Amino acid sequence: MRKNSAILILIFLLPILLAVPCAASENITKINDLIEQSIALDNTEVTVQGELIGEALERGDYTWININDTTNAIGIWVKKSDIDQIQFYGDYKHKGDLVKIAGVFHKACSEHGGDVDIHCTDIKIIETGHNIHEQISTYKVVLTVSLILIAAFIVIIYLKVKKKSDLKPC
Repeated sequence: MRKNSAILILIFLLPILLAVPCAASENITKINDLIEQSIALDNTEVTVQGELIGEALERGDYTWININDTTNAIGIWVKKSDIDQIQFYGDYKHKGDLVKIAGVFHKACSEHGGDVDIHCTDIKIIETGHNIHEQISTYKVVLTVSLILIAAFIVIIYLKVKKKSDLKPC
């Protein structure tokens, strides 16, 4: 009987014990969810996480940055002093820093001409970005050179045929 009671208690406590770490973690909102639920989330504090992309656009004491979380991208209005820690912005040659941003979401920000944005209250770098070293495959190089040679050969044949037809009397 005692053994059965212990098992029942464990069965009931296990979901609670598993839920505690989930409740303690921050609730990160997907950017696409912000857009789809923009009316409900307007003027609320949200936390988003994603890769910094593009470049910083300075505007006085503030800066526009953009993040992409693979569901969508959004502009973040942040103090210029808060982005000194940023090292990489994502583009074709770089993987941008992975950041977690807390701020106030605006579905139509009156301060910024009705744009959708987040006014940052806290920014943390989760993972530093890096350079991307792209290697072109040998197959692609060989294929490109082959196609150029074939195209050149066709042009030479065309010019020879055209020249011959121009020399024939009518």
